[in-house]
Amino acid sequence: MLIKKPKPAYKRFIGYTLGTVFVAETIGIAVSYGLYFKLNTDRDFRLYMHKNYNFVLEGYYSLGEYIGGHKTRELDQKVWSSEGKI
Repeated sequence: MLIKKPKPAYKRFIGYTLGTVFVAETIGIAVSYGLYFKLNTDRDFRLYMHKNYNFVLEGYYSLGEYIGGHKTRELDQKVWSSEGKI
């Protein structure tokens, strides 16, 4: 009869660590995509971010200008000014 030996402790540690890192990365990517999707589709959410977390909105605008040449920043400023929100 074959005797089953347990895995060494360092192999279990590496396995659990890699699994934890994978789950954390997956959650981080999902949250980042959700935030980008919300910023990309909801002008009121962009206004909230402008008032409370301006550095996040600046990163969103910079990414859009760098990748696609979008003028979202100017359009948002024009709409918010005409509505009297800023």
